[in-house]
Amino acid sequence: QVQLVESGGGLVQAGGSLRLSCLASGRTYSLYTMAWFRLAPGKEREFVAAIGWLTGITYYSDSVKGRFTISRDNAERTMDLQMNGLNPEDTAVYFCAARAGGDSYSDSFSYAYWGQGTQVTVSS
Repeated sequence: QVQLVESGGGLVQAGGSLRLSCLASGRTYSLYTMAWFRLAPGKEREFVAAIGWLTGITYYSDSVKGRFTISRDNAERTMDLQMNGLNPEDTAVYFCAARAGGDSYSDSFSYAYWGQGTQVTVSS
């Protein structure tokens, strides 16, 4: 019983920045890992970044490393994704995901809870 709600998506010019947020509610005490995935037309669901809820350890896909930063606030029950240096290839629906546990942080099937998604569009 965990609910996730994303916000912060929108339209931005290439080279610009956006900050996505995910608010978790319900039985958040059971969460161990939270992550961001994205889905673009013609592509598979892609892992973006993940963070250990207790440890704060972060993981990034090669395509966003150095440009995106994932963070979380345990007290506020929020997770953010700061996206800098955006390009048109970053255009996608971004989803917040969470799980109670698991070994493969980049495996979307290991995440039991998902938000509704927020659209990010980057124009050239």
